[in-house]
Amino acid sequence: MANILCLTLNPALDLTVRLERLEPGEVNRSQTVLTHAAGKGVNVAQVLADLGHHVSVGGFLGAANPQAFEALIARRGFGDSFIRVPGETRSNIKIAEQDGRVTDINAPGPEVSEQAQKKLLKLLAVVGPEFDAVVVAGSLPRGVSPQWFQGLLEQLKSLGLKVALDTSGEALRAGLQAGPWMVKPNTEELAEALGNSPDAINRLHQQGVEHVVVSDGAAGVNWYSPGSALHATPPKVVVASTVGAGDSLLAGMLHGLLSGDAPEKTLRRATAIAAMAVTQIGFGISDDAQLARLESGVDVRALTEQ
Repeated sequence: MANILCLTLNPALDLTVRLERLEPGEVNRSQTVLTHAAGKGVNVAQVLADLGHHVSVGGFLGAANPQAFEALIARRGFGDSFIRVPGETRSNIKIAEQDGRVTDINAPGPEVSEQAQKKLLKLLAVVGPEFDAVVVAGSLPRGVSPQWFQGLLEQLKSLGLKVALDTSGEALRAGLQAGPWMVKPNTEELAEALGNSPDAINRLHQQGVEHVVVSDGAAGVNWYSPGSALHATPPKVVVASTVGAGDSLLAGMLHGLLSGDAPEKTLRRATAIAAMAVTQIGFGISDDAQLARLESGVDVRALTEQ
């Protein structure tokens, strides 16, 4: 299996509140409250570990409240490449209703100094060659510019790493300029970054992006690689929470590509892993038999290359 680094520059403690229905302006009573060490790269790491890969996690972590992350790192046997910075890692509130609707309240996170940014780049220059691929996922913390972010990706590429990128907004626009090996935006994020241009996919390929994986919720996933385009329609499931579905999809795609699996198998399994994610609160592959059933319900077909 591969050795993979998952970077989350702006991790979060996710506080997930489950209730039957949110009534704004009223007193709401929760059914359960769960707290997870999270952030997109951290979520991806947990799925990759369940798929058998050797995983390290890194980014910037608030020095005032690292306990949940350090406990997860120890429990899952992850390598720790986090740079500790002054302040607290942010807390994000996820309100998950019975019908699957999730309301997010995301905090900004700590300010990351130029010194901390240089420290991370120096660390990556040392440990980067140990890895086969790197996932860079999530938003930018305060103090980190899109230009610095582009430079980070360029450094990772220069180390010979396959870079898988999952972010949005200014960070996605800057990141695409670095020509990562894979990008996984959703439909809205891709349109925001590139507009609704009919040649958007070709433009990304010309920039050096080999794999473009575009998720569209229950409508499915499109995967564009040079000379090939596939669509997967997921099976219908009972949705508990959509949090982590895109992260699970990215992990499944990376697993298949690094394992050398056939494209149809890679996309079918990745889509099934994402479908499993929405049936649960939390991250990871909890039931191999359920995953196999979901995989058998995924429809994969060819698309006309755009």
